[in-house]
Amino acid sequence: MNAVSTAEALNADNFDGAVQTDVLIIGAGLAGLSTALALPTSLNIIVLSKADLEVCSSHYAQGGIAASLDKNDSVADHIVDTLIAGAGLCEADNTSSILSAGQQAVQWLCEQGVPFTQIQQDDNAKSFTELQTANLHLTKEGGHGCRRVAHADDATGRHIMEALTIKAQSAANITILPYHEALSLLTNTDNQCQGAQVFDHSSQRQLTFYSRAVVLASGGLGQLFKRASAPNVCVGDGVMMAWQAGCRLANLEFIQFHPTGLALDDSSFLISEALRGEGGRLTCPQTGVRFMLDIDERAELAPRDIVARAIAEQISTNGLGYVNLDVSHLPEQFLREHFPQIYQTLLKLGID
Repeated sequence: MNAVSTAEALNADNFDGAVQTDVLIIGAGLAGLSTALALPTSLNIIVLSKADLEVCSSHYAQGGIAASLDKNDSVADHIVDTLIAGAGLCEADNTSSILSAGQQAVQWLCEQGVPFTQIQQDDNAKSFTELQTANLHLTKEGGHGCRRVAHADDATGRHIMEALTIKAQSAANITILPYHEALSLLTNTDNQCQGAQVFDHSSQRQLTFYSRAVVLASGGLGQLFKRASAPNVCVGDGVMMAWQAGCRLANLEFIQFHPTGLALDDSSFLISEALRGEGGRLTCPQTGVRFMLDIDERAELAPRDIVARAIAEQISTNGLGYVNLDVSHLPEQFLREHFPQIYQTLLKLGID
């Protein structure tokens, strides 16, 4: 069954609610779409999105992707920084394997058409891809000893998802189905996964998807918390489905969160870590004093857990429910150019 016949089957009057495919991918964010595009084109692939394609954490990511791309940087240095930031909890072999593939991953995204922010052209680059990766503008974020974060302005996730969505939608072997929510995984008597039960919100019907392989790329569970920069679909249902199907779960205490989000009414708007990388200062609202200087020698660029705990302590002490992130000492033109989305969003909310 190819992409066209899959769509036809779902819309046919005599459709019995069962769909057969080679690979079923649950989740249409960066993990799901990059997996679909990396698989052989001989496979028929269906990608499920619980809501609209823009409603995923990948779309809202701002800062960028870390990889050792600068000529003065190295994978070894990136590994050391990561192990330090991980406070002894990282699996060293996995860390090395992932970071060693960083440059290749960024190159692949460039090939998919992701418009990463560039600096001046290097005429010595040997190919279009080398030209892109050699001239990426890199920012710095917490825990990194140098600039190594490739970005597309301050809306990296949106630019990545737009590029990958175009690629996936144009692939003859890939069908993307928005508003299709996976409910449970199907397993046989040998506990092998054979597909999933899915609810189609558009037609208000339940479907059965049978597949040779299932990829869970269903996102996180940030919405377990009162405030989260993750969209409201991130409730951990993928983790739940995996557990119900017999998968072993581990490291559930490591829920990714972002230390700095806009504390305005019910806002969940993210304030990129790259702002601190470019000199943003965390200050006490009552005194204007930077509090990170007394907590860690890396100040605002300490790893996320250290920064988040410091912010939480300040909030607990000051009773205001927030701290300030001061960038007023940075040039206005610089902020407009490097953080256009944040700048315009805050202006609309009355924040200069």
